[in-house]
Amino acid sequence: MALKSTIFKANVQIADIDHGYYADHALTLARHPSETDERMMVRLVALSLQAHQLQDLCGGDATLSFGAGLSDPDEPDVMLTDFTGRKRLWIEVGQPEEKPLLKACSKADQVVLYVFASSGEVWWKTMQNKLIKPTALEIWRIPSSASQELAQLAERSMQLQATIQEGALMLSNGSHTVTIECERWK
Repeated sequence: MALKSTIFKANVQIADIDHGYYADHALTLARHPSETDERMMVRLVALSLQAHQLQDLCGGDATLSFGAGLSDPDEPDVMLTDFTGRKRLWIEVGQPEEKPLLKACSKADQVVLYVFASSGEVWWKTMQNKLIKPTALEIWRIPSSASQELAQLAERSMQLQATIQEGALMLSNGSHTVTIECERWK
């Protein structure tokens, strides 16, 4: 019998001072049995960091949602889809192979990858030359110490505040705050 995903609910208040985006998001995250709390929370961070694109790319006329992620390798971890069905933003987390990233670049206007594991630098050294060409691809590094700290915020029901200022994200549950400063690799 296959294991089922664990459902998490998160109410996230996003205050993106850098982009002038302020909104509350009621989110449902399905954590795949093979997914860690760390990876699930990185997906939530990726959504928070890119939520301003709802307004910037689509003028508010779009849907920002979690994809099937680990359950379906042909779906993104997070996606922004406008009301015509066009994928405006495809967000991945982790260290994917080259082919799925290039395929994503052909399916969406923009692809953003957040690398977070401690082996990220090794992955980047092997992938850097392979990923030069796609101009629609951005790659960001989340420090592994910060991503590991995110796992402490994971609860089945979460009330979170995400504040983005001067490129840094502060994610807080009221008693614990994790600060993330991403480094742009591409």
